[in-house]
Order: sequence, then C-alpha cells, then structure tokens
Amino acid sequence: MRGHRAGLPRMPTGIRRLPVDGRGYPIPWFVAMLPDETRDFRVIEPGKIGRAVKARLCWICGRKRRRDQFTFTIGPMCAVNRVSSEPPSHHACAQFAALACPFLTLPQARRRDHNLPEGSVAPAGVGLMRNPGVTLLWQCADFELLRVEAHEAEGIRAGVLFRIGDPLSVEWYAEGRPATRAEVLASIDSGMPLLAEPAEREGGHAPYVLAAQRAAVDRLLPAT
Repeated sequence: MRGHRAGLPRMPTGIRRLPVDGRGYPIPWFVAMLPDETRDFRVIEPGKIGRAVKARLCWICGRKRRRDQFTFTIGPMCAVNRVSSEPPSHHACAQFAALACPFLTLPQARRRDHNLPEGSVAPAGVGLMRNPGVTLLWQCADFELLRVEAHEAEGIRAGVLFRIGDPLSVEWYAEGRPATRAEVLASIDSGMPLLAEPAEREGGHAPYVLAAQRAAVDRLLPAT
C-alpha cells in the first residue's frame, strides 16, 4: 500500500484504513473502482448511496455511524435550501475532508466534468457545478430522503436527495482552515443567482421562500 502524503491532518481511524491514491490521499469509501482498476474521485460507486443510508455507513470512511450522528459536508447553497446530494458522515471524517481534500481546500480548483468514465451518473436534482470556495459541516439530528423525478426541460435528474434537519452545530472552512465571515458571505453572494434563477422561473411564492431561506443562513455565519 502507498504511504500517506506528508502534511495531512490527523486521520480518524476509518480514514487511515482507506486505500491511498498515487498522490498519497486516502480514497473515500464512495469512490468507484473503474474497469481499469483505477479510481476517479468524481465517480460514485453505484448503489453506495442506498447502502450508506440503509446500513448507517459514513459516506467518507464506510464504517458504521451512530443513529444520531449526522454530519453533512456541504456548500453554502445547501445551507440555503437545506438539501444535500450526498449522505452524512462521521463528524471527524467530514472535518478531515474539509481540511485535506484538494477540491475543498483549494478555491481555484475547478470541478472537472470532461472525460468522465463511461456510465457515470450525475447527482440527482440540479447540480451546482462550481467550487464554492468554502465548506460547511452541518451537524443535525435527522434528515429526510427526497425522491426526485427527472425533468429534462429543467435539467433535473432523477434520484435521491437529502433534506437536512435543523443544525445542532455548524463549522465553516476555507483553504483548510476556519473560514471568515467575509469569505462565507462572498461565496453565498456569488452562488445565490444559481438558486434565484430557477425560483424566478417557478414564480409564485418561490422567490419569497428563497429570500427567507437566505436570510435564515445569517444566524449561522462565523462571527468574524
């Protein structure tokens, strides 16, 4: 087995037991093994979302979670609409990801959608294909499954999403450290048009509901 790269944060036991890629990063449990026996961190292994939910497995390390142990690793827009495309993890595993994952710690890192392996399936709903620059660990006591029907005209993909419960605690990170209030606000401001556009298309009360959801996030922001 390859060794871990130097400079990584202290690893929870479950993460330390994961296989390691050529760069020395632990390979999350959800990452699929491709036909050529390589790994692509963008590709989720089919069926693992269902397994994680039914067996209460950590999305990152794949080991058992407690029934009340729900930490979602999300971006600021998920804090607004309270929806995640991925299941929860152990808090310690989510914390490690926020401090070590190159995509989460490097704001300039772009989400690569080209050359995806054949058969790759995009997340359910409408994905926001950007690097938000900040990561939010959202710890809650419960969540609900949302079954999403496909709507090609709206770019909505079928599948399962997660309606996350009220937060028990939140932790904001940027560049592998606690994020500042200014960094979080900048990420929210740049991402809100991605939610505002579909709300405007829907019409009715949707824009007002979105505005209320956005206002509710203010109480979760870092103090400084």
